[in-house]
Amino acid sequence: MFDPAARHHKALDARSITTIADALTALNAAVADCERTRHPIDRDPAVLLLARHLGCLALEDHPDHAALRTGCMEAVSAIGKTPILITLARRGISYDAGAKTTFHAEGRKAVKRLAAALGLVRGDHEVRSCQGGIAVSGEIILHSDHIYVQLSIGLIGRAHDVMFRRVEGRSDYTGGPNHWASIDELLDPNASPRASAANSSSTAAPISPPDAPRYSAPRSFQENRHAYQPSPGTRRYRPWRPRSARTRLL
Repeated sequence: MFDPAARHHKALDARSITTIADALTALNAAVADCERTRHPIDRDPAVLLLARHLGCLALEDHPDHAALRTGCMEAVSAIGKTPILITLARRGISYDAGAKTTFHAEGRKAVKRLAAALGLVRGDHEVRSCQGGIAVSGEIILHSDHIYVQLSIGLIGRAHDVMFRRVEGRSDYTGGPNHWASIDELLDPNASPRASAANSSSTAAPISPPDAPRYSAPRSFQENRHAYQPSPGTRRYRPWRPRSARTRLL
């Protein structure tokens, strides 16, 4: 039932609000009520009382101003040291358009760096994005003649952010068995001075200064190299085709 005086009653009983979260909820509701009734927010007594009560709760049994500023600066420093893709993987990006845009921009960079570490050169692979719906992260895909890599967030779990498998050409979308790695592995540079190459005949251009550790393929890729490296005499996977496109002998 609509009560035009609800925010004023809430403000008069502000002492019953004992947590910052509840006080902030009450303040936001009062502000929203002022906006609906086109009442000046800065001069509304209910809003001002609730705001003062929120301030009092923030001062009770909490560190002083200087300590709080120090805590914020330390948090900013810690966040800056964490790759944004790992932060997104931890928090998720469902129904967050801004986070999804950042995921696809940073994900493409990470996948391109992986392509270089695998020895793929321009022209023998492609990197593409599939945005998907608002409830999912979508995928960033690396597709070459011999390997298919898909990066996504939140579909199966943190250990399954990256899927890779062997394929036979860029029209093969099923290929061999799936193998998995985490985003942490994808982003963690290997201390090895040389990158792992997917094809022994290909060479990858350095992607970091000579005096810095070069990025190498994640350990899961190195341990499962047989999953995507072509080898003479091995069984080839045939690209899947719809049943309607197959030739049937009657």
